[in-house]
Amino acid sequence: MIKKVVKVLWIFIALITLTCVVIFFSIAKGWIGYMPPVEDLENPNYKFATEIFSEDGKVLGTYSYSKENRVFVGYNDLSPHIINALIATEDVRFAEHSGIDAIALFRAVVKRGILMQKNAGGGSTISQQLSKQLYSPSADNIVERLFQKPIEWVIAVKLERYYTKEEILTMYLNKFDFLNNAVGIKTAAYTYFGCEPKDLKIEEAATLVGMCKNPSLYNPVRYNERSRGRRNVVLDQMRKAGYITVEERDSLQALPLKLSYHRVDHNEGLATYFREYLRGVLNAKKPDKSDYRGWQMQKYYEDSLDWETNPLFGWCEKNTKKDGSKYNLYTDGLKIYTTIDSRMQKYAEDAVTEHLKELQGYFFKEKKGAKKAPYTFRLTQEQVDEILDRAMRLSDRYRIMKRAGASEAEIRKAFDTPEQMSVFSWSGEKDTVMTPMDSIRYYKFFLRAGFMSMDPRNGHVKAYVGGPNHHYFKYDMAMVGRRQIGSTMKPYVYSLAMENGFSPCDQARHVEYTLIDENGKPWTPRNANKKRYGDMVTVKWGLANSDNWITAYLMSKLNPYELKRLVHSFGVRNREIVPSVSLCLGPCEVSVGEMVSAYTAFPNKGIRVAPLFVTRIEDNDGNVLATFSPEMQEVISASSAYKMLVMLRAVVNEGTGGRVRRLGVKADMGGKTGTTNYNADGWFMGFTPSLVSGCWVGGEDRDIHFDTMLHGQGASMALPIWAKYMVKVLGDKSLGYDENEMFQLPEGFDPCKDSGYEDEDAEPASEMGLDDLFN
Repeated sequence: MIKKVVKVLWIFIALITLTCVVIFFSIAKGWIGYMPPVEDLENPNYKFATEIFSEDGKVLGTYSYSKENRVFVGYNDLSPHIINALIATEDVRFAEHSGIDAIALFRAVVKRGILMQKNAGGGSTISQQLSKQLYSPSADNIVERLFQKPIEWVIAVKLERYYTKEEILTMYLNKFDFLNNAVGIKTAAYTYFGCEPKDLKIEEAATLVGMCKNPSLYNPVRYNERSRGRRNVVLDQMRKAGYITVEERDSLQALPLKLSYHRVDHNEGLATYFREYLRGVLNAKKPDKSDYRGWQMQKYYEDSLDWETNPLFGWCEKNTKKDGSKYNLYTDGLKIYTTIDSRMQKYAEDAVTEHLKELQGYFFKEKKGAKKAPYTFRLTQEQVDEILDRAMRLSDRYRIMKRAGASEAEIRKAFDTPEQMSVFSWSGEKDTVMTPMDSIRYYKFFLRAGFMSMDPRNGHVKAYVGGPNHHYFKYDMAMVGRRQIGSTMKPYVYSLAMENGFSPCDQARHVEYTLIDENGKPWTPRNANKKRYGDMVTVKWGLANSDNWITAYLMSKLNPYELKRLVHSFGVRNREIVPSVSLCLGPCEVSVGEMVSAYTAFPNKGIRVAPLFVTRIEDNDGNVLATFSPEMQEVISASSAYKMLVMLRAVVNEGTGGRVRRLGVKADMGGKTGTTNYNADGWFMGFTPSLVSGCWVGGEDRDIHFDTMLHGQGASMALPIWAKYMVKVLGDKSLGYDENEMFQLPEGFDPCKDSGYEDEDAEPASEMGLDDLFN
């Protein structure tokens, strides 16, 4: 009887064994369930985020899909603490098995399957967990999960065959989702502790490994104490495995859980406007005129020009990988090396924030109690309502409701219904209750700014600020938005005059001048500067004091069509510029980036340098895919550039830009202020021998502005941002900019040569630097 039972038992065991062999063989062949082909196992389909690097080696941010913000890191760049913590906690016999730990598996089956112990520990190895991450979708129920397990075992064994232990650990840590948009150990180390993976401390590594059991349950941001408890469990496992001593464990377990949380987000960190602008450039498609509306023809023209002449524009669309597919900015793990200097970018953002915060206070004070605020009193109430109504129709909320089929009445009711919301303020984000319509008006109150700084010798853009806060104010006023430039136009007029034989010392009478415009009508510009009326003054004095009458005098000697041509050669691409005599006072709309590029010609012997944003692009393995060099063009002669340099120096030392000296900038420099009608736009363009920077400040709409020039002119709105930035840059010796660097003029250069005049009009800088408005 006993022999019969034993025989049956052996037959049963043999059948079970044979069944298991058949099942596993079928799984391995792909007959049961999904078995990835060998090529996939040898080359798993990872999606790596693209990294954007600053010129000084800092990571500015990444481009990724929301669930795939993963940046690859190699084994040698991992802290040994993260490796030790992972092995000690998840797979203590990792070095001994070949994908399946029979001891751990047997223990899990007995304790959890038979004895029903919930805290008995799992039997999955790191290789099995990796196979689950790579190839197992989320199971809907326990039965489906049981079917997935044997498939993962087979894949784990195959992974062990194709990869070393170090490679498996690296793959695991690069693949794991640590929540909060932190996929992979590199992003997680930065997100939670603000460091690189190689710099993780023992307790920090233990915290991250603790998340591997259940990242949602042990999320250190939401559940600090729970995460700390799990961290201490990991530390105890590390002690048991011999990686740390009892004393180390006890001291580390006593520490509080301290985070340096930095959520990786496109709206946060440095250079947010720049990163968004660069994303659009790299991902641009070949322009198709049918995709552009009638009012977008200027953009179609610019995009078409960039597609043909700018290798960076549409780079992902124009270039292909070895397999013939196009590069994907979000999944191919590219490395974009930019010209932005992270230190200078920080100084620029700080300068914009500091001054706008102060300026906003004056603006609120001026508009307090005004019925039409933030709009000028010159508008009627009907005009204000029309502008706000247009803003409502352009909002995301309106478009979403419209697409959802809501009626106009339903939409307007929703916009007039109060709701809880978080809004921007210069003292920090605040929670409040207001209607969506009121929120539109609220945001209209805030002044906007655009700032860019670049090296005139090589075009490297060092700093780029498109607005006060990218999260709340998306529109980029550095390279995308255009505004009227006012008196910052005058250097183009004077450059054309120098090209036509004028000198800084030529003289004209300081009186009104009447010119005939393109319609045959007389045009007489106003002038805020009445001093020296009727006197003979120099051309240099006219530019230094931003004098409209002297500018009009020069315009009477020049051709408006030639002026338009010269402005375009300076890099201004607006095709809607009208070649009229009034063009000399800057009614045309230009971007900050175009203006900065144009002004590089003055310290650069007449050679304009186009902005260079990226120097090279590499793939995920460090292979160089593309390099980029600056584009240069001579726009005026070297002689004319030297003369302009003399006059633009005088703007700062003797004229409307004198305030920059009182704000602490001592460097040899030139510059020009600019203000448009009714103080709608304030500009300052300034340059030293090795840095050209420009700034614009104004309202979102042209009818939002200061009503007085005390705070409304360029010398008050924009110049202080430039000065604050330069003081910080010149004060940071690590950047290499020398406050004592001087412009190099040819030996014996005489700007007044052959003019018959001498420069006798030099004056100390005016107290306020009153800037003339165009008319």
